[in-house]
Amino acid sequence: MLFQSPTSPASAERTTVQRVVGTGLTRATDLLAIEAPLEISLEHGPTAERQVHTLAVTMRTPGHDAELAAGFLLSEGIISDPTAIESLAHYADPRRPRERGNVLRVALAPGVVLELDRLERHFYTTSSCGVCGKTSIDAVKAVSCPVPPPADSPQVPASLIHELPGRQRAAQQLFEQTGGLHATALFSAEGELLILREDVGRHNAFDKVVGAALLASQLPLNQHLVLLSGRASFELVQKAALAGVPILAAVGAPSSLAVEAAEEFGLTLLGFVRQERFNIYTHAHRIIPT
Repeated sequence: MLFQSPTSPASAERTTVQRVVGTGLTRATDLLAIEAPLEISLEHGPTAERQVHTLAVTMRTPGHDAELAAGFLLSEGIISDPTAIESLAHYADPRRPRERGNVLRVALAPGVVLELDRLERHFYTTSSCGVCGKTSIDAVKAVSCPVPPPADSPQVPASLIHELPGRQRAAQQLFEQTGGLHATALFSAEGELLILREDVGRHNAFDKVVGAALLASQLPLNQHLVLLSGRASFELVQKAALAGVPILAAVGAPSSLAVEAAEEFGLTLLGFVRQERFNIYTHAHRIIPT
């Protein structure tokens, strides 16, 4: 698989602000998390008849774009394993030379068959919304079948869950600089931090983690835990289920549909994981009281 990417894309930029402390006003420098569009285009078809379609435009923090694209393709049911991808590369469109780092072309292997009518919907996502048009669990099942957690999926002590937010926060370098990013962290069943990705969009951070695992041929993630830095929405439960994650924990609250989906998909869902406490919403057998 060929992967080309710009070297160390900027993820934050400086700006000048007027800072108020008490009643005093001073000029200061602040760091902002960069939010920029990424256009994901799909190259597909037989070798002699390749076609290119714009698949999605998403607002994201630059960096790990190939992982973001791979995770997005998996969550949309377009691919199921890394062999479907022939190459991923940032594409220099001569009509838009300044957008060198904001167009990513994914070339699928010639034998991959696509439903072309699905490509015509031209996905659009934003940094605050995942798969916005899907309002039911049945709609998700129509796209791709989630991977049910295996019978031997891990059981972990509650004491380990308490430790995860601190380990995640310690690795959030961009959040420490800007205060404006979400994070998704992948842990082993023993609590080792394996992958952490930050982004202005919750679903982008998750796609980057899943995409990294996909490109490394590590799916399904059925012996792992995932921790979200914010709330657990329906689309994030969906992404966890598609990746085979058995335990999804969130620092914030879950939505009602997130709980319903986790129950049906066999996924253990935890919320309010902070300050030595958390709620177990579904499939509590994977958490060992301590």
